Amino acid sequence: MAKRRRGRAGRILRGLLLAGLAWAALTLVTVLAFRWIDPPFTMFMLADRAGALFSREKGYDFSHDWVDWDHISKHAAVAVVASEDQKFPLHRGFDFKQIDKALADRERGRRVRGASTISQQVAKNIFLWRGQSWFRKGLEAGITVLIETCWSKQRILEVYLNIAEFGRGTYGVQAASRRFFHKDAARLNRSEAALLAAVLPAPRVFRAGAPSRYVQRRQAWIQRQMNALGGTSYLAELH
Repeated sequence: MAKRRRGRAGRILRGLLLAGLAWAALTLVTVLAFRWIDPPFTMFMLADRAGALFSREKGYDFSHDWVDWDHISKHAAVAVVASEDQKFPLHRGFDFKQIDKALADRERGRRVRGASTISQQVAKNIFLWRGQSWFRKGLEAGITVLIETCWSKQRILEVYLNIAEFGRGTYGVQAASRRFFHKDAARLNRSEAALLAAVLPAPRVFRAGAPSRYVQRRQAWIQRQMNALGGTSYLAELH
């Protein structure tokens, strides 16, 4: 009996190992493909749409329109970097200084501001699920390394701008620009780009269409940070 149990446990472990290897291989192939192919959807989008369908959420309207880098206002690119990850052109996927600060704040019981880089956010949006766990963080870290290795910084930022959630059911800067400003993403000015970036930490709480005083203050702060970074010239550091 004990021998039979050990044999069954061995088969389960081998099955789990093979499943893990298959997932890793599929992820690697997908990351490589997305260097040139635009992701048609993300896991966050799928979960969002499925949740709205099963809950029969009233008024839910999904919108996502991909636009290439050359058709995105560079103000929008600088705004999200200023807001979310000012060391984006310089790091290799992880901002360890911000990670250390977040861990220290957690130990002191302070409110923890997310320390995820733009590269990490791309990884989890495309491949993973919402929530917090060390297992998910481990998967995210591995995918982030792959993305940083296989993609250029410009490609990472292009994908992020096209998959980030800017409002309930509104994914990507093109959909957000049309919903909130009735124009294409290529025509966004500094103020509009900063407003969209201001809602990114909590797009289901903050509203670009009806910004609170907090969002307006954050918008002004982002514009100051954009100036401090050097404006659109900062994008010359992307490689």
